Amino acid sequence: MKIVYCGDVVARSGREAIINNITKLRELYNYDVLIINVDNAAHGFGCTPGICRDFFEKGVTAIVTGDHVWNQREIVPYLDECKQIVRPLNHPENLPGKGACEIELANGKKILVIEVVGRLFMEAVDCPVQAIDKILKFYTLGRNIDAIFVDFHAEATAEKIAFGHYLDGKVSAVIGSHTHVPTSDYMILPNGTAYQTDAGMCGDYGGVIGFEKETPIERLCRKFSGNKLIPGKGKGKLWGTFIETDDKTGLAVKIEQICL
Repeated sequence: MKIVYCGDVVARSGREAIINNITKLRELYNYDVLIINVDNAAHGFGCTPGICRDFFEKGVTAIVTGDHVWNQREIVPYLDECKQIVRPLNHPENLPGKGACEIELANGKKILVIEVVGRLFMEAVDCPVQAIDKILKFYTLGRNIDAIFVDFHAEATAEKIAFGHYLDGKVSAVIGSHTHVPTSDYMILPNGTAYQTDAGMCGDYGGVIGFEKETPIERLCRKFSGNKLIPGKGKGKLWGTFIETDDKTGLAVKIEQICL
């Protein structure tokens, strides 16, 4: 199975970077699955049903979110309505939406897409390990699922790396998001799981993690700021990850970094 994952989409620049490059992504990677992270897609904070529908109409297979999933209130009922979008798995179970979705492709193959958020330097959430162990009891790669993709939306590099090693051999890929900076440590771990600490963002790289630089600089110099973060308006760049899995085992055989 060929999987393309696009990192955090930040505002209009990020959305346009995705839309304008979908055809090129298809030509370059001939993917079976296209997954995007929309945690900052709506003016930098959260996402709306309209943005999600636009992506699905363009052929996106699944959408993952993150710690900003609740920022746009209109997304809340949509999380129950749409079966191809996931919110963090380690949020309370009684919240709207699901932390994982199983998607059957046109060729009959099935992929499980999971969203998990970290705990270090993040808002309080349930244990990511316990949450993912609970769902993985029902899935075995190469037996009842063809691929398992995990988006680990976390701040701390060490937490991401430890989580990747914990899941090595149990899932097809663990790809980090949230920090908006692409890392060059993409690899296949010893037991066959593709890993990268952060895929980077889709957005304007001319400022600070997708936002205009003035307010972040003000916060850096003065310790506080009365101004809101403003999404960057420059031309967006798409950063992501390509993973190819073995059809028999579901484990990774290839991982590449994407920059368009």
